[in-house]
Amino acid sequence: MREPHGAAFEQRARTALEQAGLQLLARNYLTRRGELDMVMRDGDTIVFVEVRYRRSAGHGDATASVTARKRERLILAARQWLAAHAQHARRPCRFDVVSYDGPAETARQTWLRAAFDAG
Repeated sequence: MREPHGAAFEQRARTALEQAGLQLLARNYLTRRGELDMVMRDGDTIVFVEVRYRRSAGHGDATASVTARKRERLILAARQWLAAHAQHARRPCRFDVVSYDGPAETARQTWLRAAFDAG
């Protein structure tokens, strides 16, 4: 997420997800294949979270910005994270997208659980 407000929206998403009971395992996990904004645990499930922000819907909403290419990069980065964290390798996994649309101060949050899968 390369928006000027990126860190602020990632923090907003983290707060919302933690209030929903998820636990943070990693933040801004960087690989050669891509970056994972957050890796969280929801019960026994590992959740790879992508946070997106769009001020204007001129090119689609924030959720639509998670393109097929972006999903591929996230899946590759998630596989690398799992390989580096063997204790979690056999847990169920999912990819969530937390998106924000509109002016930064009043952006509407949408949380898509299991937004896409690695299959």
